[in-house]
Amino acid sequence: MSPNSKTPVVAMCTYRIKSGKEEEFAGLLQRHWPTLRDMELVENTPSQVFRGTDDSAKTYFVEILTWKDGEMPNRAHELPAVMAVWEPMGMCCEARLGRPPMEFPIVQVVSLHAQ
Repeated sequence: MSPNSKTPVVAMCTYRIKSGKEEEFAGLLQRHWPTLRDMELVENTPSQVFRGTDDSAKTYFVEILTWKDGEMPNRAHELPAVMAVWEPMGMCCEARLGRPPMEFPIVQVVSLHAQ
């Protein structure tokens, strides 16, 4: 599936959080999906959010969300309401363990259960 297709696409967003910024980031992340939904960029299913600790003993979050189509991430960059969340989110993140502060691969759901 092309990320530029006009069908929904799933993104698995990984955020590597600076020490001491965990609660600030969690508050921003709480506003993230509702803002994207209000701007009609994502499907109506709320994002799933996971929190973990990496090999550096620092916090990271993973958010899985479904964009309405592959163009929505680009459109989001044009919207002040989204940038008002994204810019401070970026300030809470850092590169580490050879990885960037944030990663946003497009993934596909795989069903491993017989139907």
